[in-house]
Amino acid sequence: MMRPRHRTTTHLSSSLVLNQSYEPLCIVSVRRAAVLLLTNKAVTVTPGDGYLHSESFDLPVPSVVRLKRYVHVPHQMSASPSRRGVFIRDGWTCVYCGYGAETLDHVIPRSRGGTHSWDNVVAACAHCNQRKGDRLLSEIGWRLTRTPKAPSRWQIQGLRLGRTTDPNWEPWLSLVR
Repeated sequence: MMRPRHRTTTHLSSSLVLNQSYEPLCIVSVRRAAVLLLTNKAVTVTPGDGYLHSESFDLPVPSVVRLKRYVHVPHQMSASPSRRGVFIRDGWTCVYCGYGAETLDHVIPRSRGGTHSWDNVVAACAHCNQRKGDRLLSEIGWRLTRTPKAPSRWQIQGLRLGRTTDPNWEPWLSLVR
């Protein structure tokens, strides 16, 4: 009777891919990262938890891999705010009262010359949004709990929005914030 061999699995299904210069490029599936390693296109920088098993060998799950060749990344212009992006940036909480947000609000109302930009659009609850109306914060004596700002290039690409990241990625992600 054969005994099944012990298999360690990982709870993370993504790997961070770094350029040859250690600049974060993208997040890929662990399977895609393994293919990059097996085809000798990348090297493991930080192993994750667990192993990928095959009949002939076990491969440590890659948490962070670095490409062996440099990939040129064209400069990207900043994107306009999306509903989902604003909610994720603000943690799905109202910037006025701190409760759950379900609407977007322009800090400086569009009727008063405000723009639809990252530094003027915030997440708000329906109650606060209705109470504020088209008034300025100074007119009603309100303050923002945090200052809205444009996300980094990394966040605009959608690579971190809405994803939980591996703590092993933080040294590289902190470079692009």
